[in-house]
This record gives sequence, structure tokens and C-alpha cells, in this order.
Amino acid sequence: MATPPLAQEIIPSNEAQFTADLAARLKAKIIRDNPTGIMRRDAHPKMHGLVKAEFIVEADLPPELKIGVFSEPKSYPAWIRFSNQDGSINPDKDRDIRGMAIKLMGVPGEKLLESDKNCQTHDFILISTSRFVTKNVEEFDQLIASVTGGLWAKIVFFLGHLRVAINLLRSMLKFANPLQIRYFSTTPYLLGESAVKYSAIPQLTKAYPIPDNPDHDYLRLAMVKQLQEGDAVFDFAVQLQTDAVAMPIEDPGVEWPEALSPFRKVATIRIFQQDFDTEAHKVFGENLSYTPWRALPEHRPLGGINRARRVVYETISAFRHEYNKVPRQEPTGWDI
Repeated sequence: MATPPLAQEIIPSNEAQFTADLAARLKAKIIRDNPTGIMRRDAHPKMHGLVKAEFIVEADLPPELKIGVFSEPKSYPAWIRFSNQDGSINPDKDRDIRGMAIKLMGVPGEKLLESDKNCQTHDFILISTSRFVTKNVEEFDQLIASVTGGLWAKIVFFLGHLRVAINLLRSMLKFANPLQIRYFSTTPYLLGESAVKYSAIPQLTKAYPIPDNPDHDYLRLAMVKQLQEGDAVFDFAVQLQTDAVAMPIEDPGVEWPEALSPFRKVATIRIFQQDFDTEAHKVFGENLSYTPWRALPEHRPLGGINRARRVVYETISAFRHEYNKVPRQEPTGWDI
């Protein structure tokens, strides 16, 4: 049997139908979940903090990594948003997936997202698990249908999709501090003509324990405390796809083995010592939009889940901003 090519997508014939269904289902969900007040995100609505950072590309990267935003040693100013994944605003002690959304500024070049093709920003979307919960858009649409349905719908779905249940249980964890979590893209992206996954790996100097009697928002309080004391630093790394079978493009529910291809550092993320716990930061972070498709073509998102994200993120973001009567615009600096 011939070896499958690397970095190759295979698009199911019914994917567009399930993507449209998913977008409609999630839009209906946020309308139902937010009967009063502002219209929040369908996922990651609870923000722990929006912080100022710099994204410093490594010098002397090898040619296979020296592509796109990594093509030259340069420091990009960035806004980074830390959050809980659950669509409801829950206590931080609850098991959940946590998010790290990175927005670089001052990135030249036309972007993939048609509505923002001339913007000077570039987004990376990471979460606190190395596996996505489902293998494709159809399965993800069915998952959302089950979790927004009754108890019997959930039982039937998970009994028929045991790997989804296992992936979900593995990913729903408790953490002490968003600045001390390792984050992953779970989904793949181009790096020139290769495919990669991303990871942000914290440089730990002092570990924070989960409090004995945690506050409802203790993850934000942990960030406040750490950034009062000094900077927080992450290594930003990429993992090259080297085996199309063991490291699939179209199934992000499979973790790419680091034994086959280790993560390689391409940049340093430095989150400055700062006071971010302000009303201005909260409002700005609520209105800020992130999508993996706000990216250079050299970093094009790959796979069905990412293709669905292009439609779903754009649909939800446009609806939220219109409903909240807030203009959707990309930042050009740290002024808010």
C-alpha cells in the first residue's frame, strides 16, 4: 500500500451540510443561554484575563520552520485571552477545558479571512488538552445536539461514541493557574507545505496549588497574583507531521505522538508584569474576536474541524457583535 501524502486534506461530501447545521445549532444555543444582558460566546465565555504580551520569534530557526510569522527574528505585540470553555459561567473549581487565545499585532500580509483580509493581526487558538473531542464535523454536530438535548439524547450519543466520551473525560480537568497550563492547538495547520500542530509550554518558576476553599473566580485571582510578582513566560512550539497515518489531518481526536515528532520551539511568549483586572480590560476582552482563520496563507488551518470553524466563528462573532451593538474591529496596539 502506498504511503499517504503529508499535509493532505480529505473533505467529506456532506461536511458543508453538517457545518451549516452546527452553526445554526450554536447560534440557537447562545440565544437560549443569554436571555438577558449581552450575547456571549458559545464557548469560552468566561474570561480569566486579557493580558498584554510579546511574541518573540527565535533567531536562527532551520529553513523548515522559518516560514510565515516565524520567517525572521522579530517581536510582535500581542493580546492573550485566557478562559473556561464551558458555555455557562461556572465556578473555576469545576472540571473544564481552559483556553489560551493569542492575537499577534503588526503582522503584514493578506490574511485568509475575507472579512479581515487586510488586517494586521494573526490569531492562534489553543486549549488545555492535546486531543479534540470528536473526529470530524458530523460527530461534533451530533455531540452538540446531544448536550443541548435531554438526558436520553446524551446517553444514546455517548454509548454510541465511546471515544468521544473518553476524550471528553480526559480533557475535563481542574487547574491551579491559567499561566501554568500547557496548551495545544489539537487541530493541524500548514507551515509552508508541511503540517504542524502548536503548543504553548509554560516556563515554571513557582507552582501554584489549587486553593483549599477556592473562590468562584480563583483562576483569575491566581493570574492577578502571579503578574503582580513578575512576568509569565511560555515557549511556543510546533510539531511537524512526519507520518500521515499515525498523525492524521482529518481526525484531531488523535494525539500526534511526540515520540515520532517532538515539539520544537519557534518563539517565546512573555506576558508582562501588569494589572489587567480592570473593567476596561474586561469589556475589551468580551468584544475581542479570535479565529484560527485570521492567519497568513502559510499557516492555513487544516482538517474538517478547522474548516467548520471558519463558518461557525464568523457566524457567531458577527451575530454577537450586531446583537450587542458593538463594532467588530481588530486592535492595532495595546491602547484600550
